[in-house]
Amino acid sequence: MSVIKNYDSVLIANRGEIALRITYTARKLGLRSVAVYSTADAKASHVAFADEAVEIGGALPAESYLNITAIIDAAVKTNCQAIHPGYGFLSENPEFADRCREAGLIFIGPKSESLRAMGHKDAAKQRMIDAGVPVVPGYHGEQQDADLLFEQAALITYPLLIKARAGGGGKGMRLITTPDEFQAALASARREAASAFGDDHVLLEKYITHPRHIEVQIFGDQQGNVVHLFERDCSLQRRHQKVIEESPAPGISEAFRQSICKAAVQAAKSINYEGAGTIEFIVDGSGSMTKNDFWFMEMNTRLQVEHPVTESVTGLDLVEWQFYIADGQALPLQQQSIQLTGHAVEARIYAEDVPAGFLPATGRLDILRWPIEGRVDGGVEQGDEILPFYDPMLAKLIAKGSNRAQAFKQLSTMLRDTVMLGTISNRDFLLSLCNHEAVLAGDVSTTLIEEQFDRLVEHNPPTQAVAVAALASTIWSTNRNDWNLASTLGAWQLWGKPTRLCELCLAEGDAGQAVLLQKQAGQSWLVTGPNFSHRIVLSGTFAGAVGSPTVGSPTEGSPAVIDGRRVQVYVLDTQEFLDIHLGDSCTRIFKAQHHKNTGGGQAQTELTAAMPGLITQIACKEGQAVESGAAVLSLEAMKMEQTLNAPHDAVIAEICVKVGQQVSQGQVLVRFEIDDNGVENGS
Repeated sequence: MSVIKNYDSVLIANRGEIALRITYTARKLGLRSVAVYSTADAKASHVAFADEAVEIGGALPAESYLNITAIIDAAVKTNCQAIHPGYGFLSENPEFADRCREAGLIFIGPKSESLRAMGHKDAAKQRMIDAGVPVVPGYHGEQQDADLLFEQAALITYPLLIKARAGGGGKGMRLITTPDEFQAALASARREAASAFGDDHVLLEKYITHPRHIEVQIFGDQQGNVVHLFERDCSLQRRHQKVIEESPAPGISEAFRQSICKAAVQAAKSINYEGAGTIEFIVDGSGSMTKNDFWFMEMNTRLQVEHPVTESVTGLDLVEWQFYIADGQALPLQQQSIQLTGHAVEARIYAEDVPAGFLPATGRLDILRWPIEGRVDGGVEQGDEILPFYDPMLAKLIAKGSNRAQAFKQLSTMLRDTVMLGTISNRDFLLSLCNHEAVLAGDVSTTLIEEQFDRLVEHNPPTQAVAVAALASTIWSTNRNDWNLASTLGAWQLWGKPTRLCELCLAEGDAGQAVLLQKQAGQSWLVTGPNFSHRIVLSGTFAGAVGSPTVGSPTEGSPAVIDGRRVQVYVLDTQEFLDIHLGDSCTRIFKAQHHKNTGGGQAQTELTAAMPGLITQIACKEGQAVESGAAVLSLEAMKMEQTLNAPHDAVIAEICVKVGQQVSQGQVLVRFEIDDNGVENGS
């Protein structure tokens, strides 16, 4: 291990999992680490883990993690000689790189010239054309008139992508299949791009119908050397954002690997690149994938979220390499010394409601358990609140095997062992995805999740979870006189056995489902519902845990025997719902007295915010008649813009918000008029 000579203290200009990852390697190299944090992140893990921490502004990114002046002032104030930008936020901002160097600070990343050269996708594509790297057909021009772009789209032909020229992560990207969709999608993409990157300039690109996303990790040093660290397949995406990544890419030939890696090195050398970077290619997966079936998409001039899979198959610490290169040292290894061994796969855990279209979620992580085996790169701890201001990614699970099958098998085990109650997450979805037969066969594409969405999110609540919820709810209510649930239960003798009746809802707003509980000998219960009957034997520790006097108190995982099978059970009980974790599934069961269906065909009279966010567009006026499904307004939350539509034909009675207003979860945004018969006026 080399010694860093030109700096001994580094400020990490990021948060969460990213900042923790960089701090880990800084400590390994003997560097002093300084964290920055917003007012909302004062108790965050990355703050506690660093040697020192400085508050830099308010909760909104523009007030803190995007505040260049505050970050540089913090570095100077704490006597840091270097700044590591992480990934996201300011990591690809050339002005930030320039300002760091003007302040006498080492920017642990590429030169600002490289950031500018590759930061705008249109200019980057032209550079790649000049360098002889193949590029997807499209429009990359400066003219941004909407009518001109519409004309160019017709020349490219549909389907096509609208893409923000700045940034990445799927922000400002829209897939368009018909001309009728173009103008609305263009406006939405521009708003999202302007919010995320401060630049609403877009480009158009031909959409490959069976696309694979394969990228190559490269490194360059200040002496002009460039190497690749092989490829990663990142084809499994939702909303153009990656959820599962792996290395090496499945099903490619050695000739293809050499060809695409050579093109990546060629691309990096063409801009005299220094530091960590990724060259992203779109690959036509519909055929045999010859060594020429790939096209340059963009370059990420930073470390990638998915860098751990490359670390796993090469045995290298990529953050360590970043520190060495910023110190002026040559690349630690030459190309022939970099070896690829085994297979690695990474899954991103998000706080999001998958069936609702991957809608970001908030909440509190009341119960959190990570798997023991494999690698977990996380930025949250039990008890943390999921904030609406930042990306909803909570952690990454990285599995390694001697081959692809072993790696995916370990990932499945890691997902099963991950317990996360109190917020909605994509854990069950990831488990379903990594066990899908097409994924296991390596037949991946960027469209697979969309095409298989209904099957992947098919989730009938396991009857065992319903039974456990009924039992836990009943036991708790018996020990808590302040709970209203007790009043909804009937207690009587049936066939001479103590019996109780509980009513639960399998989904929010659904009608209640009656569940009968019969006490057997000891801690044994027979739990019967409309279509199930389960015998559950509780351990003494479980029974004691569910009798906790604090509402919402997390229980430790406790063994129970369900129908003769011993399982580990986690239960989180709140006033309105219970989260039940049973191995392959995490199920939210609602309490009937809080969530009974109002029914009666009554029309919805209000639109409310599903989560805190920022109003970015209002598409209607008071008094206007709107049809069912018409866009009413747009809300940006956790880096994603969501369009809220009219739930039915209606007349807008009142618009309760304005563009640029921050709203809270549950806040009323729009009200509709209803006549005496409960039907909207104008319908």
